[in-house]
Amino acid sequence: MAHDHAHVHRPDPAVGDRRVLWAVIINLALTVVQVVAGIASGSLALIADAVHNLADAMSLVIAFAARKVARRPSDGDMTFGYGRVEVVAALVNYTTLIVIALYLASEAVMRFADPPGVEGWIVVAVAGVALLIDAATALLTWRLSKDSVNIRAAFLHNLTDALGSLAVIVAGSLILLYDWRLIDPIVTLGIAGYILWLSVAGIVPVARILMQASPDGVETDAVCAAIEAVPGVRSVHHLHLWQMDERTASLEAHVVLDGGGMGDAARVKDHIRARLQKSFGISHATLETELPDQGCPDTQRIGHADA
Repeated sequence: MAHDHAHVHRPDPAVGDRRVLWAVIINLALTVVQVVAGIASGSLALIADAVHNLADAMSLVIAFAARKVARRPSDGDMTFGYGRVEVVAALVNYTTLIVIALYLASEAVMRFADPPGVEGWIVVAVAGVALLIDAATALLTWRLSKDSVNIRAAFLHNLTDALGSLAVIVAGSLILLYDWRLIDPIVTLGIAGYILWLSVAGIVPVARILMQASPDGVETDAVCAAIEAVPGVRSVHHLHLWQMDERTASLEAHVVLDGGGMGDAARVKDHIRARLQKSFGISHATLETELPDQGCPDTQRIGHADA
């Protein structure tokens, strides 16, 4: 039986490290300022924003470390390389966001019964500074977030912080104008809900990669049909389609040849690889060729019967 592998080189993940490092420094400084101001003013919303900023800084530290580790080459222990560490980092960051959102929501609910006084001017002033810093930090990671699920999770931390700071400014202004103290837990609850919504939406594709699900937008049956449409192919079975990481789709399949026998195997596989790359963006294919009378007794089309 013949085997074949097609490989595509990934872009250098080192680009943008300096931006991530600056984002970490800025977020840590902002966290200290917000905690002090939140305690002084008695604003839960401001402290909530500070806690989220601390999570931002930690998420960026995790993202930064994951980028470094992901550059390590394959070895005897990690034969697929270390690229998936960025997906694991994203899972950690999204999970942290969900925990923080649930905690803030519970604290906000408890404050509805006895809303404390809040020094509105302090809240508005510090949240205004935070909004500028959060927006700048988000811009530092925005371009990187387009190509990395790892950085995307950290970017969402900063984006939600910027929006949270804007909401805190509104809350502080309403307290100053109308002494409406309930607005503080209301804003906190809104921030928590928004964080939770974005986190759940972001963690789903991360979990799919770790569970070796097929790439989004690629129909497995369509892939099977495309392979079987290649001249010289009778059928395909034991097909596995998954993502090594967010950029690399991989395929493994048994291909039953039709007609020319094993002498045509190399030509058929070249055609299959070209079609997979062109039609589905599948850049890594492992193909095992079989003859009709020498194939597997189990010809389950997708996956294996013992899986």
